[in-house]
Amino acid sequence: MDSKEKVEERLSKGQSTEKPVKSIFKSIDSNGMQVFRFGDENAENTIVYIHGGAFIGEINYQHFLYCYLLSRKLDAYVLAPVYPLAPKHSANETFNLMTDFYKDLTSSRSNIVLMGDSAGGGFVLSFCQYIKTIDLPQPDEIIVFSPWVDIGMSNPPYDNESDPILGEVGLREMGKSWAGDWSLDDYRVSPTFGDNKDLPKMIIFAGDNEIFHKDIVSYVEKLEEDGVDVKFVVAEGMFHIYPLFPSPEARAAFKIIKEEFKE
Repeated sequence: MDSKEKVEERLSKGQSTEKPVKSIFKSIDSNGMQVFRFGDENAENTIVYIHGGAFIGEINYQHFLYCYLLSRKLDAYVLAPVYPLAPKHSANETFNLMTDFYKDLTSSRSNIVLMGDSAGGGFVLSFCQYIKTIDLPQPDEIIVFSPWVDIGMSNPPYDNESDPILGEVGLREMGKSWAGDWSLDDYRVSPTFGDNKDLPKMIIFAGDNEIFHKDIVSYVEKLEEDGVDVKFVVAEGMFHIYPLFPSPEARAAFKIIKEEFKE
């Protein structure tokens, strides 16, 4: 993440495989996109979980376990799409696939929550801004962890020292690759530049020691200005996507989510 040369080398190699992701969990096909599923299809709630990985990293076992936990603890049917990644693919392809997937989902299910971490969290926010423009219904709620809201990293300086996971140099290159032909300040890749009016209620979790912290704070302020019902949970001394790691702070975050689903 801190070496431009290493990031460029990683991007030049592209995806290691285009084959379906292997897992002990079952998946279905949605218009050519693999979608993992967890829990009972007849569950009261439906969660669509968009995984992170800076738009170059595939869904991993940590995501699988968290989706399984969500399905078990929240009476939820959880769907986790395996969306196309940079550098072989760019944002516009994923938007097309996810739009078809979401359109089918909303025609058959209710009580839908969109959830995501890091890059996936940023995608969720951009996607909900986008579906307003094509008259698709909003989800009932948005829940995101450490969303990447400005892939151009346009508000330096960033605190690279405090974040043990991410680095500004690598993020900039990955962001360019994901944006493709779109501008880095296009809301479809950087939701901080979009229109938040009429978005559903949401919960945003972040650690105050992560590189995205100040960008997330700025975005939350914009949400509040646009009249969105947003709950912003900041964990002191915590790092990027902390709710996905085993810790007291993660358990506290899950308790907040669980209480939300009871309401």
